[in-house]
Amino acid sequence: MQASSAPDLEALLARIAACRLCRDAPTGAILPHEPRPVVRVSGTARLLIAGQAPGVRVHRSGVPFDDPSGERLRDWMGIDRAAFYDVARVAIVPMGFCFPGHDATGGDLPPRPECRAVWHDDLFALAPQIETILVVGSYAQAFHLRRLGHARVKGEGMTALVKRWRDFTQARPHLIPLPHPSWRNSGWLKRNPWFEAELVPHLRAQVRAALTPRGGDG
Repeated sequence: MQASSAPDLEALLARIAACRLCRDAPTGAILPHEPRPVVRVSGTARLLIAGQAPGVRVHRSGVPFDDPSGERLRDWMGIDRAAFYDVARVAIVPMGFCFPGHDATGGDLPPRPECRAVWHDDLFALAPQIETILVVGSYAQAFHLRRLGHARVKGEGMTALVKRWRDFTQARPHLIPLPHPSWRNSGWLKRNPWFEAELVPHLRAQVRAALTPRGGDG
């Protein structure tokens, strides 16, 4: 696939960085703080990490996965911070670009719907070179499977979807569904040892392939 037009992509990313829809024209409740969109895309990255939404720590730093979840995700991927944050090779696009705030119990609210409605279609249209997508969490999984024409099993939850990761190995782009790397999911990992025994080696191999330069890259 051809890389996107760099000026068009840069212009779109500039508009996203200045976005205030969830403060000035929200869908539902107003964002309870100033927006700070966190998204990283280039016209050369072949690997995409499609996540949920920034947490409060990422909202403060402006650096995606700048938290223990990011440490676990990088361990699953088998790469260091330098490779992870090389935007020329790795794109990071959450379903919601801004921290959505906390719910009544102190957990993170769902990703804001404004990003999906306004930005995502144009953004992915300008990144046709993406070959491998790590689809992290249920919101990103629902969107990207639908976007790329993959049927969901009726009533299928996150665990069942991740278990059938082999169904997507021939897809283009190649999809790898993952649970959220939050440390709150440590119990899930203990109950599902197949994830680290079977899926993580496949994940690391696909990440290596996506990050390996090809003739003409650069």
